[in-house]
Amino acid sequence: MMKKIWILILAFAVFGPLAAAPAETEKEKPEKKTDLPYKNLSIFMESLELLREKYVDPGKISYENLLRAAMRGMLQELDPFSTYEEPDRFRSTVEDTRGKFPGIGVVVTSKNNALEIVSVMEGSPAMKAGLQAGDIVMEIDGKDARPLSLTECVRRMKGPPGTVLKLKIYRPEGDQTREITVTRAEIAVSSVKAPSLIADRIAYLRISQFSATTAADVEKALKKLKKDGAEGLIIDLRNNPGGLLNSAVETISRFIPADKLVVSVEGRAEKTVRHNSVDCWKDPDLPLAVLVNENSASAAEILAACLQDYKRAVLVGSRTFGKGSVQVIIPLSDGGALRITTAKYYTPSRRLIHGNGVRPDIEVNTSPAQSAAIARHLVTRGEQPPLLQSGKYRDPQLARAIEILKGINIFRKAEKN
Repeated sequence: MMKKIWILILAFAVFGPLAAAPAETEKEKPEKKTDLPYKNLSIFMESLELLREKYVDPGKISYENLLRAAMRGMLQELDPFSTYEEPDRFRSTVEDTRGKFPGIGVVVTSKNNALEIVSVMEGSPAMKAGLQAGDIVMEIDGKDARPLSLTECVRRMKGPPGTVLKLKIYRPEGDQTREITVTRAEIAVSSVKAPSLIADRIAYLRISQFSATTAADVEKALKKLKKDGAEGLIIDLRNNPGGLLNSAVETISRFIPADKLVVSVEGRAEKTVRHNSVDCWKDPDLPLAVLVNENSASAAEILAACLQDYKRAVLVGSRTFGKGSVQVIIPLSDGGALRITTAKYYTPSRRLIHGNGVRPDIEVNTSPAQSAAIARHLVTRGEQPPLLQSGKYRDPQLARAIEILKGINIFRKAEKN
């Protein structure tokens, strides 16, 4: 009798007063609900106990190991950017936001079910060891990287300065597999590279990623370049993996009027958040060309798409990566955290970046070998101006951007006359 009473109380609490529910016709009846949490959780718990009872290696089947593995797998199934961060990894994330970057100096992404190096930071241990953009990481310290999540791969590659990391990589250029040993170090990140005049009053600068100082560094470099006679600017975003959204907004603000929509952030739960250009020093008239490629991602895509929407710059290169989603990190009681995709970016003209990328105005595609050579050249040149051509090396995307800005300047001068 007592059991029946508790069932009735539970039914009342969950569904409300049953007698008060309006009668439903056959057409009005809702579809049978199949996404039932308790039923599915019971299957999960059944599987968990079977693993603990029958799996061959008892050292791997603690509740903690199994549940954390289940959380990683659950989030990895959603998208490459959602994940469960174990306590050690979450502490590392917090350290990164404070400006500490122990590691080897590469930016990696999950692409076609493989761990690919997007860019190699200048002067980093990775560059000194010979790693290149486009390399596929096959093993990390002897562990197969393919079944690991992006976050787990990054965690394994990071470590205290002075420790050694062994990588097995596949290099599409030349169809080579090789083993590379890298000694970890503290990575100093400088995001604005090689500001210089490169041809007929055409200036150039490269943004390697968007950090807290990027907008101020761009402004400082641009003021000097204009003082030196610059009449056009090429902003190189190739192999730029993104970075801080606010930094991209502030950088864009140097080239468009204040209070213009830069990007909107839209998710399922949150209201639309609009990020507008800020009031700051500006140069709204300098002709701009922006170089992009398949490894330009996230905040780099926001800058490129915004300037394209406002017809403020000509985009040159190849379609960008298509990473236009927002991740939030929610701490958990075990010291770890959930990194969850909660929203997507939309450009001022309502274009969706995520999964689509940004198509350039002038498409100049390069072969994988050319792309790797250009990325290697830009990294090894460091703060030196880029070269259009040197021996077998040639940068057709940069050459086209120079031609476009020259043409714009000729047209502008003709208009004045």
